Amino acid sequence: MERENPFCAYLYDLSKLRHHVDRLMTTLPSNFRLFYAIKANSDETLLKTLAPVVHGFEAASLGEIEKIRAVDKEILILFGGPGKTQAEIEGAIHNRVALLHVESFHELQLVNHIAGQKGTTVSILLRVNLRHSVPNAQLKMSGVPTQFGIDEFEVPNAIALAKCLPNVKILGFHFHAMSNNGDSKAHAHFVDHCFERAKSWGKEWNIDISYVNVGGGIGINYQNIEEQFAWDDFIEDLQGVIQKHKDANWQTVFECGRYITSSCGYYAAEVLDIKQNHGKYFCLLRGGSHHLRLPAAWKQSHPFTVVPVEKWSYPFSRPEVTESVITVAGELCTPNDVLARDILVPRVRVGDILLFHYAGAYGWAISHHDFLSHPHPDHLYIESDTLIHEAILV
Repeated sequence: MERENPFCAYLYDLSKLRHHVDRLMTTLPSNFRLFYAIKANSDETLLKTLAPVVHGFEAASLGEIEKIRAVDKEILILFGGPGKTQAEIEGAIHNRVALLHVESFHELQLVNHIAGQKGTTVSILLRVNLRHSVPNAQLKMSGVPTQFGIDEFEVPNAIALAKCLPNVKILGFHFHAMSNNGDSKAHAHFVDHCFERAKSWGKEWNIDISYVNVGGGIGINYQNIEEQFAWDDFIEDLQGVIQKHKDANWQTVFECGRYITSSCGYYAAEVLDIKQNHGKYFCLLRGGSHHLRLPAAWKQSHPFTVVPVEKWSYPFSRPEVTESVITVAGELCTPNDVLARDILVPRVRVGDILLFHYAGAYGWAISHHDFLSHPHPDHLYIESDTLIHEAILV
């Protein structure tokens, strides 16, 4: 069957996703909980796949809360975000959010006010902007001036205020501090530091801590996909942290996004043209950063492989390059529409397909889909990575 239009699609390997998350869940210490931060990818099929295997979901807006409830009426929801509206807080209460992460003194009083009007009490964690963070994380939410959380030095004042408010109940602290950290040992040290701060405040203010949320932030190595976060080493180091704090009786929460769904997703786009300008080869795709914005946003090359397509329907010669360095660009009218720069490829031809790996998080979800009004990619769901090429070449 001949394809009418150039191929462009996101592909999700649901079997790979389940296997990956099952491994994380079975290796987590018993008092740890794994939540999926749906901001990484809120695709409905992925949420339905994950709902039976994770402990819950983390949402950053009322829209995300409603997406979760459309999939599962009972699953636990954590609700965070630096700027919550009254409607969002009301919606969180209506949708029975388990924990609301409070980010400021104003928000603390607003939550208490709304809860009082509704005759209820809201369980909260205070989000802390630590003065300490993980130095090599790609993005930092704490340890530097940012809009997130309550300055560590102001946390005692926030605790004092919370304890005076009748319609909020402080159950612990939220320490989400970074994004895309690849250092497992540094991540374990970060958890240890969070425990130290939580224990100190709990003792000083006589708080019966139920939860310490250490956030997500576990990263993906897009530059060398063979060397990823050392999860087993992390769990081993975590056992030492647990032993050190064996007197703590709280549940520890991870709210991972990228690390959960990235590896199960692929973005595939057909090569439309190959040209040379100013001594450099450019490989132009049916697709681009309006579908996969991450490489342009982070100014990095996204890993890909070439899927050869042998069929060629035209009566003229097929453009190709061999053993050449190429830059992969999309179809948008901007020089910023680049997915990979200066990559050596053995061979690529017009009509071949480039398959981008680790595209299951912060890909389609963060991209400017309708810029220039090009068609959207297809979204395909498979149950084995052996079917990836088959799905592309149909």
